[in-house]
Amino acid sequence: MQYQEALDYLYSRLPVFHRIGAKALKPGLTNTLRLCEALGNPQHQFNSIHVAGTNGKGSTSHMLAAVYQSAGYRVGLYTSPHLKSFTERIRLNGQPIAEEEVAAFVTANQALIETIEPSFFEVTVAMAFDYFARQQLDVAIIEVGLGGRLDSTNVITPLASVITNIGYDHTDVLGDTLPQIAREKAGIIKPGVPVIVGETQAETIPVFTDIANLLNAPLTIADQQYLVEQDGVSEGLRQLRVRNDTAPTRSLSLDLTGGYQLRNVATVLATIAVLQPIWPVSFEAIENGLRSVVSLTGLKGRFQMLRQEPRVIVDTAHNKPGLEALFATLQTMSCASLRMVIGLVADKDRTSVLLTLPTSATYYFCQADSPRSLPAETLQAEAQVLGRFGAYYKDVNSALEAALQEASPNDLVVVTGSNYHIAELINL
Repeated sequence: MQYQEALDYLYSRLPVFHRIGAKALKPGLTNTLRLCEALGNPQHQFNSIHVAGTNGKGSTSHMLAAVYQSAGYRVGLYTSPHLKSFTERIRLNGQPIAEEEVAAFVTANQALIETIEPSFFEVTVAMAFDYFARQQLDVAIIEVGLGGRLDSTNVITPLASVITNIGYDHTDVLGDTLPQIAREKAGIIKPGVPVIVGETQAETIPVFTDIANLLNAPLTIADQQYLVEQDGVSEGLRQLRVRNDTAPTRSLSLDLTGGYQLRNVATVLATIAVLQPIWPVSFEAIENGLRSVVSLTGLKGRFQMLRQEPRVIVDTAHNKPGLEALFATLQTMSCASLRMVIGLVADKDRTSVLLTLPTSATYYFCQADSPRSLPAETLQAEAQVLGRFGAYYKDVNSALEAALQEASPNDLVVVTGSNYHIAELINL
């Protein structure tokens, strides 16, 4: 197969989460283990860090990769979903997997895929692990897809397990209380393997403490070790002050300028400290990595500035806690008017998300080219009932164009709400 043929085969043959939601999930790890066994168990052939959490796991994974790259290590990075190209999911030192590698994997394993009938995500995980096993990596950063305990990535035994935070998302799959969701995320904790939890949350820390103690897994709570404060934005970089009990206050610059990244920085620093005996990292490498995350790893869609006058910011926040964190940063920015381009998927608790949105903004509702996407007209009607007003458009690009036509140079335009419609932005 050629690359496009291979992708078309995977999309047409296998259940894909971003198209049909939870119906695409295959319960348990059996399919992934069968795939990996047929491939020679590549998941055991490289060292890894496993990253879970409701929000921040993608940014945290990319920051870790950037720092370890800056320290001179050979770094694999597996994340999902992709925004522009499938190859973004699997990277080596920031470079996406070659299209030829994807085509070759699918061609070589077509019979295996048809025998096991895995999900799209399970095949992607197996492909990533097979690729990493052949690349002589120092470390692979593996981002969980959904949850943790039953996520396809949970066939690795990492050198550290990282859980950024717990919030309400995918409650139909993970549970509808924070302790239930925490228990699912805590499924990535392995016996004797250090676990780093990003945030102190009263309802979830007891869950992590109990499971870590049961498994004799040393527990570090990042925000109890590191205090990360902001010093504003200068020359496109978020300026940070970092304090902990064992070192003087130090300054760092971060090219991911969303204020919500401060908590992720604490998680990254705590993880690096725990793993310092295995992968030594200098403070200079931390400095260089954090100021160059985007260029080193290709990360997109995290408080990404697309243009000035009017400012256009793109952010993949897609659930209540993510949007609350986004708006906390937006409130620190002055503008004449706030204009929101937003689309949502149909299978989430939309009311809580919509109530998170400011009533003072002008809205441009849109939808993605996906069966999961909520029709823009429906989103407009539901938002209007809750006092959020605006017109609807057939896609994100026409919605953004309308917002730009109506905006003054001092306005702020924000595109958010779903990975899937942000992926369709032409100029991302």
